[in-house]
Amino acid sequence: MTAFADLRASAAFAALTAASARLGRDPAQVQAAGGNSSLKSGGAMWVKASGFWLAEAEARDIFLPVDVAGLRAALEAGEDLDAMAFVPADANPAGLRPSIETTLHATLDWPVVLHTHCVATIATAVRADAEAVLADRLVGLDPVFVPYAMPGPSLARAILARAGARARVVVLGNHGLVVGGADVATAEALLREVSARLGNAIGGSGSGHADPAPDPDLMARLEGSGWSPARHPAVHALARDPVLCAIVDSGSLYPDHVIFLGLGVVVLQPGETPDAAAARMGGMSKLVLVPGSGAALRSDATAAQHAMARCLGDVAAQVAPGTVLTRLSPSDEAALLNWDAEKYRQALEAAREAGK
Repeated sequence: MTAFADLRASAAFAALTAASARLGRDPAQVQAAGGNSSLKSGGAMWVKASGFWLAEAEARDIFLPVDVAGLRAALEAGEDLDAMAFVPADANPAGLRPSIETTLHATLDWPVVLHTHCVATIATAVRADAEAVLADRLVGLDPVFVPYAMPGPSLARAILARAGARARVVVLGNHGLVVGGADVATAEALLREVSARLGNAIGGSGSGHADPAPDPDLMARLEGSGWSPARHPAVHALARDPVLCAIVDSGSLYPDHVIFLGLGVVVLQPGETPDAAAARMGGMSKLVLVPGSGAALRSDATAAQHAMARCLGDVAAQVAPGTVLTRLSPSDEAALLNWDAEKYRQALEAAREAGK
């Protein structure tokens, strides 16, 4: 058997599959196709395929083999690279792409690497004082904070430069959490501990999730508009709580929001339609807030878009009042919106939705 086959047949791979599914089913850790996981040994690595949901790890074959030794060497040499070039072609007949974050997984020496868009971590990672908060709350875990970098090779190199290959807790500015461990159980326990500590560290600014019942005014505003109410009360809370509305109405906070929901959110003005409001953002916002009433997405919004909207509500609810936040810059947003790798992931999501 090859090194890839040996690794896939191992008890460690079965453990990775189970842990991936657990994390993927937890909206406080992973939303839709976000997040990824990997297992490596002897120059071979299995990593989640781009566009697949960790929640389905036990029901579908979502992992791809990667020549991690070759990828790591190219990364350290500063080469322009595409992780796809390091996937054995004969092991990938469907032509799937490895996770956008494959280089991140290759960067760290740990046999197991888990990356999630943990809500509590994002709520910390968007703070201007994130590094100080992490040092205070994660004592003994040796956290390393890496300021925002474009996901992919740029982020992997930023991690190498700032954290090194043996960092075991890496918090990505405006992005999420990465942990490494000698085995799956150790890595997952570490991830849960970081999440718990950061969740306890953050004083929420919202008044709690709004009443899940659709607001009559919202329903009236949306009738015949091509827009429908958000599916989760956390999203409606953004419109019904002025503090939360102010948090999300000042720019994008993290990549997956931009990728799936466009530029930040748009708040409807009196008498304005959702389409007119979206047009004010160049048509690049897919989440609208009706102050005092609730939130809406386009009626054809995918399950992933609804999951990302909920994530924004959950993140905002964990940001303390008066916190100074760091947001994505216009150039950061533009790079994400024009990213071919993410257009591929969105195409997979559209195909997934159509196949339901």
